[in-house]
Amino acid sequence: MDKLEVELKFVGAEPARLEQQLVERGAQLGGTLSQADEDFAHPNRNFAETDEALRIRSEGERRVLTYKGPKLPGAVKIREEIEVDVGSDQEAGLKRILDQLGFRSVAVVAKTRRSWQLSFAGRDLKVEIDDVQQLGSFVEIESVTDPQSVAATEAAILQLANELGLGRASKASYLGLLLKAKQEGRGE
Repeated sequence: MDKLEVELKFVGAEPARLEQQLVERGAQLGGTLSQADEDFAHPNRNFAETDEALRIRSEGERRVLTYKGPKLPGAVKIREEIEVDVGSDQEAGLKRILDQLGFRSVAVVAKTRRSWQLSFAGRDLKVEIDDVQQLGSFVEIESVTDPQSVAATEAAILQLANELGLGRASKASYLGLLLKAKQEGRGE
C-alpha cells in the first residue's frame, strides 16, 4: 500500500458556522462541485462483507474510477484508495467492461461538495462539506498519507474535529447510509 486515505465523517453539519471556523483557521476554499458516485457490486464478492468499494465518480467532464480497500482498525476510517482518471468520453466503454466482467450498478450517490484545504497539526487536511441528496448535510475531514504517518494524521483529524465541535462521527459510507435509508423507506 503506497497511500492510505484517512477520514472521518460527521452527521448533521452546520455549514455556515463551520465555514466561519475554517476561515478563522486560515483554510482555503478549493471550490464547490457537484458529484455523482455510481457504486458497483462485485460479481463474486460481497463488498458489504469485505468492506471494499468500486465506483465511478462524475464531476463535470471528469470521471474517476476508484477502488477502496477494506477498512483498517482505528478511530477513523483508514483504507487503501486507488484512483484512475477516465475521460468522460470513455465512461460508456468502462461501464461496458465492468458489465462484461459481471459488475452491477448498485446506486448513485449525488452530492454538492464544498472543499476546504487546511494545514493543521503538521498535516494537510481536506474538510469537505457535503449536501447529500436523500441524506442531508455531512462533514468529512480527510487526508491521503503514507502508512508511516497514519497515526499522526488520525490524531490531527480527531483534534480538528474536537476543536470544530463536530458532533456524531460515522465511519459508514454514503452508499451504506443511502441503502439503509432506502431499506427503511426514508430514501425514496
